[in-house]
Amino acid sequence: MSKVCALCGKGKVSGNNVSHSNRRTKRTFSANLHKVGADIEGLKPNDYVCTRCQRTLNKND
Repeated sequence: MSKVCALCGKGKVSGNNVSHSNRRTKRTFSANLHKVGADIEGLKPNDYVCTRCQRTLNKND
């Protein structure tokens, strides 16, 4: 499963672009994901981790 955080499951969320005239068009908000290079917390080497989980892992090291 790509483009989903391996720890918390955060992924894409749908929403709207809203213009100045208040017209709405569909769009997706993607999570801020980074590939994990090392074996941390039992993750595979190519798993994606969101920035918030990455900060938590760095804080607990």
